Amino acid sequence: MNNIKSLEQEIEILENIYHNHSKVKQRDLARIVDLSLGMTNAIIKRLIKKGWLKARKINERNIHYVVSTQGIEEIAKRSYRYFKRTIKNVVYYKEAINKFFISITGDGYKGVILIGESDLDFIVEHLCQKHDLSFKRSSNGSSSNDGSEGFFVLFSENKEPLPSVSGEADKANYAYLREILVNL
Repeated sequence: MNNIKSLEQEIEILENIYHNHSKVKQRDLARIVDLSLGMTNAIIKRLIKKGWLKARKINERNIHYVVSTQGIEEIAKRSYRYFKRTIKNVVYYKEAINKFFISITGDGYKGVILIGESDLDFIVEHLCQKHDLSFKRSSNGSSSNDGSEGFFVLFSENKEPLPSVSGEADKANYAYLREILVNL
């Protein structure tokens, strides 16, 4: 795990140097990556040794850093791998939510109310359309009965349920998005 964090810090430093060109200093990088100045210096030396970063001393106090071609290639490779993992996760989330929606459609629900801000709201909304379910959002956590009868309450991955939603009878009418993603 420590090795993964170190690799992430390396890429974060490389990306900051690449995007800020010569304007970024070690002290700035340390603050951005949330590392000590000594650790940042050690990572920069490691990046230079790997050939991903070049350094040129401008004067006694200033060093100019440039990301090498190999460094740019490494940023691109890691960005591509991150993108592939993200797409794979989106597909998994879509499948898990789809299975859940098949279940609630079978239980007779006519719509879904998503409570709270969600990074997955686009998937929830898309699958509601696919399953002919009405879709409502409630960012403030309210699922009042204003035309919401027959709706299933889905709490976003960032939202805890309301204190008023409790008891065994209510549990059949709501779920946590994060539990759906883990349990299915």
